Amino acid sequence: MRPDAYRWVAIALVFFATFINFIDRLTVSVLAPVIRENFGLSNLEYATISTWFLVAYTASHGLSGRLYDRIGTKRGFSLSVIVWSLAAMAHAFAGSARALSVCRFVLGLGEAGNWPGAAKVIAAWFPAHERAFAMGIFNSGVALGNIVALPLIVWLQTKFGWQATFLFTGSLGFLWLAAWLAFYRERPAPAPQAHERSTGLFRDRRIWGIVLARLFTDPAWWLYLTWMPLYLANARGLTLSQIAAFAWLPYVAADAGSLGGGALAGWLIARGWAVANARRAVILLGAACMACSAFIATAPTAGAALAWIAVVMFGFQAWVNNVQTLPSDLYPESRVGAIAGLGGTAAGVGSIISTLSIGWVVDRFSYTPVLVAAAVIPLIGTSLLLALTFASPHEEATG
Repeated sequence: MRPDAYRWVAIALVFFATFINFIDRLTVSVLAPVIRENFGLSNLEYATISTWFLVAYTASHGLSGRLYDRIGTKRGFSLSVIVWSLAAMAHAFAGSARALSVCRFVLGLGEAGNWPGAAKVIAAWFPAHERAFAMGIFNSGVALGNIVALPLIVWLQTKFGWQATFLFTGSLGFLWLAAWLAFYRERPAPAPQAHERSTGLFRDRRIWGIVLARLFTDPAWWLYLTWMPLYLANARGLTLSQIAAFAWLPYVAADAGSLGGGALAGWLIARGWAVANARRAVILLGAACMACSAFIATAPTAGAALAWIAVVMFGFQAWVNNVQTLPSDLYPESRVGAIAGLGGTAAGVGSIISTLSIGWVVDRFSYTPVLVAAAVIPLIGTSLLLALTFASPHEEATG
């Protein structure tokens, strides 16, 4: 198969890996009301379990990025999927909150590799003007995973119990692994030049812009990923079956943001816009949508709150889709894994801080301060990105 045709096979494989990644990740979130009752957890204790995932996820982003650069995408992705699938299945045997925390930690170690791996696949197989759309296809696996996870996990739990649910969702990764080993092939990358190997990543202000933007902005996504079922149950009075029936709708909007943000950037580039200007326009649009988080707190009904959540999630996916493309726009493929890993590490640090903070604030006050903060903080992250990355000279890669 010609490389220009094979790239769609490569991105399809990454899409399905991401889809399974999020089903495995969300099983605890969707079953949070059941797990909290079974283990007698407060909001802060539940947040602590989620934070163990984020601690490992944060550390593993940077390590996975460098590992993929060293051993290759095919072997790196295989290792990540094996680790996270075994960890997902191990949740079924957790007999205490501590054991559940250990499972979440190992899950985070494996799942983080999906992102630098996807960035390397896209940098290897897609030209610059198609990378944001390819990133959108990959990121749409996030949204589809969320859409499918809610009704699937609730149905499995209702029919078979929460332990069997973890065993089923965890086994999906091994089905994907068989297809990955059979169909994915590496595309040899050019050997890095001497100046590429010696230049420190943290000496480049453009990288600092990406890192700080992810630090401040990704917590807006993790807020809904981790807390939306509990928010809808506790603040809006929805039952688990109602959550399963309606809470997937914002993820449809997220999917539209992922694909639409990539398509819009590609459309602008095709019409003569500079790559940096196209990325900046879509990033600003996404930040404006995320600022609508403040309206969720005052929404008169659960349906209106879900509609505003959909706007925010649409905006985040359009935003992150283009931010995640910046490393492959600006640097050769030999550095993409490491830079993407740094961005993921920063996102994890911000999400750890926000997740613990949310648990503390909700236990003592309400969700309102959290939702207002989620409107402001992404604007800070976007401002830092514009000041550090886009204000610096862009030497765009010719992919």
